[in-house]
Amino acid sequence: MPVLQPWTLPAEPPRDPIERTRALIAGAVLAPSTWNTQPWRFESEGDTIRLVADTRRAMPVTDPTQKSMMISLGAALENLLVTARAYGLRPAVTYFPRGPASPVVAEISWTGGDVRRDRSLFHAIPERRTNRREFDGRGIFPQNRAQLAAQVPENHRLHWIDDRDRLKELGELARSATESRILDRRAQAEQLEWMRFGDEAKQAGDGVSVDALEYGGLAHLFPGRYFNPRSWFLRFGAQAAGRHVRDGFRSAGAAALLTSTQTGPNAWLAGGQTYERLALRATTLGVSHQPVNEAIEQDRFRGDVLRAFDAAGEEPLMLVRLGHAKHPDAAVRRSVALVSSFRNS
Repeated sequence: MPVLQPWTLPAEPPRDPIERTRALIAGAVLAPSTWNTQPWRFESEGDTIRLVADTRRAMPVTDPTQKSMMISLGAALENLLVTARAYGLRPAVTYFPRGPASPVVAEISWTGGDVRRDRSLFHAIPERRTNRREFDGRGIFPQNRAQLAAQVPENHRLHWIDDRDRLKELGELARSATESRILDRRAQAEQLEWMRFGDEAKQAGDGVSVDALEYGGLAHLFPGRYFNPRSWFLRFGAQAAGRHVRDGFRSAGAAALLTSTQTGPNAWLAGGQTYERLALRATTLGVSHQPVNEAIEQDRFRGDVLRAFDAAGEEPLMLVRLGHAKHPDAAVRRSVALVSSFRNS
């Protein structure tokens, strides 16, 4: 069994340089990723960390452009930067230092002696969860919405829907997209590789457990049949997942679409950073959140989503439902030791 990363971070910056670097990487690996694939590696050398895309953990069928992988890497990068600033470090980032064809997506170096910043976001890193549970229907307070919008930098947009009828329409669109994705047997075979049954999540240190998916009824009792692309029961699994997504939007207080005015790996990486700041700020505000991206990942549904949010012509990055629900358990993460290498400079 792999060593699992605990969902804790040192409250004070470690004095030992190696332990401080480990703490920075520990913050990074607690970031969310598509199907909890954790597509990252870290190379440490002195006061520099290189964030490297682990393309063995890519999902080429459902994510052929590696857009979702870049967003996941951006979230890990933002966690690392938040941790550095909370420790009183001044980080500097070079994006794609070896060019766009290299798996090295960012190089982070730092100096000390800065004011400790981003403390509230730092404390939210171990508390952040992707919440797939049904929400209680309460809306998002205007002041909380303003704080979330304040996390969005230039070249990005955050579009909102909180009208109940429009949320229902969006839920139907998300249901159709979810069913379509599951009934695509190649895509479902790829996703099944990251679905974990029983204790498999702890044994693998990655993936999403069946319990965390929050499916009800027979889909929860017999997931090995209902989500197996070779099974006759797959259509029932698609219907169950579609209903779950639809009801999730119906119970939400709001839905938000994060977009960019630019496209390409740089924009996707920056989009991942923006989403993680949104998720961390939402955590500090007690706002539950869940990305539901099937409708923006498929060509046949993407345009309808953009029109629903009046965002035509923009690059959709994350479709998120927001609301309030009981805090779920933490997902597993591979430990720092398994995803990083250290070299003395």
